[in-house]
Amino acid sequence: MRMLVRLVLGLFVLKAAEANPRFSRQVDLDSYDSTNYDVDLDNLNLENPDIYDYEDGLTIDDPQEEEEEEEAELPLKPQLIPQGSGGSGVLMGPDTQKGMPTCLLCTCLGGSVYCDDLKLDSVPPLPKDTTHFYARYNRITKINKSDFASMNKLKRIDLTANEITTIDDKAFLGLPELEEVVIRENHITQLPALPETMTLIDASHNNIGTKGLHREAFKDMTGLLYLYLTDNHVDYVPVPLPDSLRSLHLQRNNIQMMHEDTFCNLKDFNYIRNALEDIRLDGNPINLSRTPQAYICLPRIPIGDLI
Repeated sequence: MRMLVRLVLGLFVLKAAEANPRFSRQVDLDSYDSTNYDVDLDNLNLENPDIYDYEDGLTIDDPQEEEEEEEAELPLKPQLIPQGSGGSGVLMGPDTQKGMPTCLLCTCLGGSVYCDDLKLDSVPPLPKDTTHFYARYNRITKINKSDFASMNKLKRIDLTANEITTIDDKAFLGLPELEEVVIRENHITQLPALPETMTLIDASHNNIGTKGLHREAFKDMTGLLYLYLTDNHVDYVPVPLPDSLRSLHLQRNNIQMMHEDTFCNLKDFNYIRNALEDIRLDGNPINLSRTPQAYICLPRIPIGDLI
């Protein structure tokens, strides 16, 4: 009797379990052959790999890559740099004797061309729009007339510390905008002719002597402000000097005498040179106290020996 009760109870529990959906789902899973989960590599569709890519909808665009693609798509528009002293315009300026364009050999910033310390032995061809040219600390030995031909916008030329011995007398003429020439620390014996537009001339530390200056070389430079001829072999003050002049440096030359009308107008005692406040004559074999009338029109007495 007890066995019959247990048998009936067991059948009841089994029926209840089969009626539970979780149990039936587990039975279905267990009935599968594990080999059904293996991938058939022989029949894998490699011609259309996208059907196996489960990350298609999860890709994230890289904004940096998008920017790089946009930049790559921008059209390049190289512009020709008009050439001045070398011929027709080409990209990066005219070619130099070193086989590369001037603006690749030198540094071009706006209208300024910097060719400092490049061991150049001549002036390179310059872009036509050059306004300021610097070629300091090179090995340039000569300045030719053609070096700055047709450079109508050139305002400043700086050739400090080269090995220049000769400058063509017309090398700087024909430059309508030229205002500043710096040729200090060279071996120049003759100061070339300069246009009337000059405001600064620095030819210090050269070998310019008595015959190295043109007669009345600075007379018509009505805008000249600074004239520096320090450490040369000049034996006189290069008069007449324009009234615009503010600074005159002639120290360490060979000036031995001063005329009373060197700076002043003896015919007009009311004449005053207010601009000329800086005159350096120290290092010359001259006693400034011997010509006191030469300084009465000046705002300051020149610097030099008074004994």
